[in-house]
Amino acid sequence: MNILDQDIMYLPGVGPHRKEILGKELNIQSWRDLIEYFPYKYVDRSRIYTIREMTGDMPFVQLKGKILRFEEFELGPRKKRIVAHFSDGTGIVDIVWFNGGKYIYDHYKTGVDYILFGRPTIYAGRYQFAHPDIQPADGLELSSMGMQPYYITTERMKKSGLMSHNVEKITKNLVERIPQGSIAETLPPFITSRLHLMGREEALRKIHYPKDVRDVQNAQARLKFEELFYVQLNILRYASDHRRKYRGCVMRHVGQLFNGFYFNHLPFPLTNAQKRVMHEIRADLVSGLQMNRLLQGDVGSGKTLVALMAMLLAIDNGYQACLMAPTEILAEQHLQTLRGFLGNLPVRVELLTGIVKGKRRKEVLDALLSGEVNILVGTHAVLEDNVQFRRLGMAVIDEQHRFGVAQRAKLWGKSENPPHVLVMTATPIPRTLAMTIYGDLDVSIIDELPPGRKPIRTVHRYDTQMPSIYQGIRQQVAEGRQVYIVFPVIKESEKSDLKNLEEGFATLTEVFPNLKLGKVHGKMKSADKEAEMLRFVSGETQILVATTVIEVGVNVPNATVMIILDAQRFGLSQLHQLRGRVGRGGSQSYCVLVTTTKLSDDTKKRIDIMCETNDGFQIAEADLKLRGPGDLEGTQQSGIAFDLKIADIARDGQLVQLAREEAAKIIQADPKCDKAEYQLLWNRLKELRKSNINWSAIS
Repeated sequence: MNILDQDIMYLPGVGPHRKEILGKELNIQSWRDLIEYFPYKYVDRSRIYTIREMTGDMPFVQLKGKILRFEEFELGPRKKRIVAHFSDGTGIVDIVWFNGGKYIYDHYKTGVDYILFGRPTIYAGRYQFAHPDIQPADGLELSSMGMQPYYITTERMKKSGLMSHNVEKITKNLVERIPQGSIAETLPPFITSRLHLMGREEALRKIHYPKDVRDVQNAQARLKFEELFYVQLNILRYASDHRRKYRGCVMRHVGQLFNGFYFNHLPFPLTNAQKRVMHEIRADLVSGLQMNRLLQGDVGSGKTLVALMAMLLAIDNGYQACLMAPTEILAEQHLQTLRGFLGNLPVRVELLTGIVKGKRRKEVLDALLSGEVNILVGTHAVLEDNVQFRRLGMAVIDEQHRFGVAQRAKLWGKSENPPHVLVMTATPIPRTLAMTIYGDLDVSIIDELPPGRKPIRTVHRYDTQMPSIYQGIRQQVAEGRQVYIVFPVIKESEKSDLKNLEEGFATLTEVFPNLKLGKVHGKMKSADKEAEMLRFVSGETQILVATTVIEVGVNVPNATVMIILDAQRFGLSQLHQLRGRVGRGGSQSYCVLVTTTKLSDDTKKRIDIMCETNDGFQIAEADLKLRGPGDLEGTQQSGIAFDLKIADIARDGQLVQLAREEAAKIIQADPKCDKAEYQLLWNRLKELRKSNINWSAIS
């Protein structure tokens, strides 16, 4: 048995009860789990300050001195505050305890040298330390204390006496028990020496007990790189296997449909970004390999137009295409958009969703099987077993994260060769995150808006300014425009939030008695929701009061105002997605972020970023830094786990890039994973895949 597989129960300071707590709260069962539970911060304990040197902004300070005397102050029945006056000869500070009288008098004596460590506050004009760490100075070597690690602990752990310093003691005991040389290396020398990385064993020891900041940095760099490297190696190995296993349909012919559309039906000249993406797609289609491409672009950047041109290339080469959307209303909008683009070109586009039933459904399915239908637009209904294509060559998936891996894989069974796949998303994804979530997909970006689109003006208003906001809404509606008003719902099951929307709707009907208002929220039946949305799309209702169910999808070019109430309760990505519902026509559009007057610093940053830029990628980068990858839209559905133990995709972007490059070199050198010099890497990857980490990649 590997030494790190031993049970933590028998470590000093653990035992059965604490083992149970550590297992339930942090999933720590073995020595390995514990040594890979890394500190989240460090405090420098190698320096002693004098009381004279102290300033009010010190987070932690370490002093050496003597207790001069004790005082007691009654706080009520059976409660007292004990104060010790502590001096180092340059001044006096107070040490305060609110319980533990017997323990204090037994352990701390006047006239003895102690090292005091804690967070100072000022009370009655004097520095005070509440419940600090106090150790006898005799025989204590400060140089050996170095940087003190701090560990995240839960409330349940604290109740069982497992504070950060307890975890530190248990971990220190563990590190001392592991014999030198017994922790196996997981990266080969040709990687560690070239990148100047310390060994795994040294890194695991120093991450818990560094002597200085350099130790911390070097240990973190090694462990972060390793973690990110194996994530990337796994993704790239999967992508490489997939490419070798599945040959793509070769589509060399640029025919009459593509040329007819390009020269006669383009609604506007392609932007340079759209041209670049079309070249990338074209290269994929003639390569003989299956295309797996992610197409990123903000709302209104012209992704659907690019997707249509890719589908026309497939049709010109004798194949069929499908476009899958996450909702029925989105699928219907795509159908209308495609038919509008194509005009009188001989391309048959049909719809297949849950509402296409009976005789009509049979007609569509028969025409699909015979090859008469060129493009099928639909929802999850496209994946049903009875939906058979004659020759499917191109699958376009809109808003990728709404479809599960297993569902998308069903497309493979509908064609002899798996179809080329183009995934579209209007949720801009930072480059480092895309490398990890969509690491097996090639990424194309449309980072320009078509000519004629006016940037949305975003303003911040307080809820005390609602009367002037209402006046602005009246003015826009008088000019024939439509308006969204969004209420927050954190969890759609929360009754208070739903009531918030209901009460808000009632208020708005009183404020706008002469206007037609609609209402949409997640608790409505799908049919009612669709009907309400269609009334807004058709212009029957002028104001749509909604929750975030409108975040993805609906295209209403006449809607020019987006009011987001309690905007402080939304993340940046969500605010950006909601804003993208307006600005889809030629008229100037507005987004009004309404908040309370009391805002945290993080919230102010979010609101300021939204008002400063319409650039979705800039916003996504800021969101990643503010919130971390696990919270971002779509990442949880993607199939990649973000339970990284030490690396941070938001802050370790350069390491993600380096890990990606190194993993790519390995795949290039050993695509079949069978060369002896790389077996250490493949064996380690197998171990990690067997562990409880979710390593599955997007297909």
